[in-house]
Amino acid sequence: MASKTTLNAKNLEALGAERLAQLLIEVSTGNAAAKRKLRLALAGAQSPREAAREITKRLTSIARARSFITWKNRKALVTDLETQRRAIVEQIAPADPDEALALMWRFIALATPVFERCDDSSGTVIGIFHQACADLGQLAATVRPDPHALAGTVLDALQDNGYGQYDGLIGIMAPALGDEGLAALKAMAEDLGRSPVPVPSKDQWKAVGWGPGGTTYEHEIRARERTSTVAMALKDIADAQGDVDGFIAQYDPKTRKVPQIAAEIAQRLLAAGRAGEALGFLERAELGDGLRVPLAWQDIRLQTLEALGRGEEAQAFRWDCFERTLSDSYLRAYLKRLPDFDDIEAENRAMAHATAYPSLLHALQFFLDWPALDRAADLLVARHDEIDGDHYEYLAPAAEALSERHPLAATLVLRAMIDFTLTRSRAKRYRYAAEHLVSCARLAGDISDFGTFETHDAYVARLKEEHGRKFGFWSLTAA
Repeated sequence: MASKTTLNAKNLEALGAERLAQLLIEVSTGNAAAKRKLRLALAGAQSPREAAREITKRLTSIARARSFITWKNRKALVTDLETQRRAIVEQIAPADPDEALALMWRFIALATPVFERCDDSSGTVIGIFHQACADLGQLAATVRPDPHALAGTVLDALQDNGYGQYDGLIGIMAPALGDEGLAALKAMAEDLGRSPVPVPSKDQWKAVGWGPGGTTYEHEIRARERTSTVAMALKDIADAQGDVDGFIAQYDPKTRKVPQIAAEIAQRLLAAGRAGEALGFLERAELGDGLRVPLAWQDIRLQTLEALGRGEEAQAFRWDCFERTLSDSYLRAYLKRLPDFDDIEAENRAMAHATAYPSLLHALQFFLDWPALDRAADLLVARHDEIDGDHYEYLAPAAEALSERHPLAATLVLRAMIDFTLTRSRAKRYRYAAEHLVSCARLAGDISDFGTFETHDAYVARLKEEHGRKFGFWSLTAA
């Protein structure tokens, strides 16, 4: 059983309301976030309307703030925003969904002033606004506002989407918009696209950029933004309406040949039962040298070939994809479709191909993912001179995976990282390099024959000879 001093709701209830109130005042003193939560709770206890007033006041305060928010004080902003969002959903929406919907629109409108003064390198803040966007869809589906009015609100929002806070809004709002609202939104977007951005008199032009093409002016940027907004809106509307041709129409013939775009078009055509047309768009895509083909294009082409009953061609393409990318998923799919025993021969052929693959790191990653640790070890021993110690994100996990059964291969990987760190004098990595050297010493006891490679003692002696003056590193090895 939990101790009576364990912090849980039941134990705290035993303190009584008066004592809890005193403690809350003490805890919230000097803590602005805690005070705001308590005020919200008190307002909510009076009525949802009072809670709404409290939220409105806080949203106004956040919108007017001007101090810059760095990663150091971002947590307080995140807590504040999340508190307001949850209060709208949990306190206001159950009692007054109309008021909650209005508040949520106001909440998301904070995105622009917030991001103008906020470092969101972690993506935490935009995540809150994306969740609020999803909340909007649920609230709108409950409230069912006039579809024409909602369409206008959605289009207005999309024109203030400079930070991506409204990404996906049309799809989210589609259930609430319905056929009537989507049709109205499409008409509004098309009207917006036909409406030129006002061009001021030339003496009022405001330069905002310079480049090889000359000066860029503010009204030109606004015109490009409007064109982009309208095109994206019409694509999303077409998706929501299931209008494949409307989606395709938003791309000019040249853009349709971009592999990623061709894949998006083909995906929609395939879903509409138009596999033949889908394959046509895929085949017309301009793949360049063919070495960096988007995965989306490859995957939808496979699905399209299967839908057309061209299984043998799909199998050949799976093998081609594997040969180019060393993706284990393509190889597994290829082997799965082979008759018994044929898969063993094909797997051996795949292992041989991976062993000779030009990129050592890609080959190593493939063998680790398969997994085929014996082959990974053989690869590293045979091609040890190709190990680039700078790629610790690949090599550190490889050394760990190989250390138990293949200590020599693991040692070669660790040495590559140590050598790179010391040769390039990467002082920030000295601590890791020192740890790697300790691991090498431990692994040395498990290596019965170093073959043509240096023993551990010989390797350490060479390091001291070549890098003996790097005291920062050696001081860490002695710790």
